[in-house]
Amino acid sequence: MKTIFGPINSRRFGSSLGIDLSPALKQCNFDCLYCELAPSATTDKQIEVIEVSTIINELKTHLNDKIDVITLTANGEPTLYPYLDELIDEINKIKNSTQTLILTNSATLVDDKTFSLLLKLDQVKLSLDAISSSIFKRIDRPHKDIDINKIVQKVEEFSHIYKGKLFIEILFVRGLNDTKEEISKLNEVLLKVKATRIDLGTIDRPPAYPVEGLSYKELYEASLQFDSSLPVHLASRVHAEPNNTFYSNEDILNTLDKRPLTIEDINLLFDEDSKKRLEELISKKTVVTKKIGSLEFYILHDNEKRKRLK
Repeated sequence: MKTIFGPINSRRFGSSLGIDLSPALKQCNFDCLYCELAPSATTDKQIEVIEVSTIINELKTHLNDKIDVITLTANGEPTLYPYLDELIDEINKIKNSTQTLILTNSATLVDDKTFSLLLKLDQVKLSLDAISSSIFKRIDRPHKDIDINKIVQKVEEFSHIYKGKLFIEILFVRGLNDTKEEISKLNEVLLKVKATRIDLGTIDRPPAYPVEGLSYKELYEASLQFDSSLPVHLASRVHAEPNNTFYSNEDILNTLDKRPLTIEDINLLFDEDSKKRLEELISKKTVVTKKIGSLEFYILHDNEKRKRLK
């Protein structure tokens, strides 16, 4: 069973070469409602394990200087891989200028060993779908004894120690974590987290359970409920339909003051005349661009230093 896949051209992370640390079956400490994999019992350890040497030998045949990131992922949770520390060390020996990235659900940050080894990666993406224990358990369906309060504490702690690029991902499920109350709790926590970017997403693929995602408009409206100082990005495009709305100069400035937007966001939200007005504001340097991770955002010049960009 091959462990290497891609490269995939990721909007958020660039050219990504993936390493699947559980290629044969789903091995995860969550059984998320929105997972693209079939439902399965949760576990706190891997039963089927790939040797580090197998992964490294395969990686060497695929790695080249056009790859932006080597992404550690799994059919399940990659931090359950028992030799992750050794694997990261071996990858660091051969990666040259390529960045290392892991996509984790954050639960194992409560383990001191996992916490420490993730510090060795260039980029880390932590999921945080809910703060309320009841909603967390309904969406992420965690393994026994996993406590969201302990996870939140460790996410905050990790963000202030970690020196690389830290991404937080929230995936919204209609009727569960999209309420004003839950978004307010997420916002309160995120104001204490030092993140490079906060990606808001929704269900992009057929889910394991009968749940629904948000529309692009609903996702955008949810983003406005977060503090404007947070580096929020709308990551989901599957439900994106052009809105093509009229925005006056004042509307444009007010919108960008609340939430920096990418060119994709602009194309979905603005009509043609509004885009021309935006270009004029850019030419006057009232609006400038700011790169966050691999994405470029439009932001007010006056806000450039105020925004909490790592």
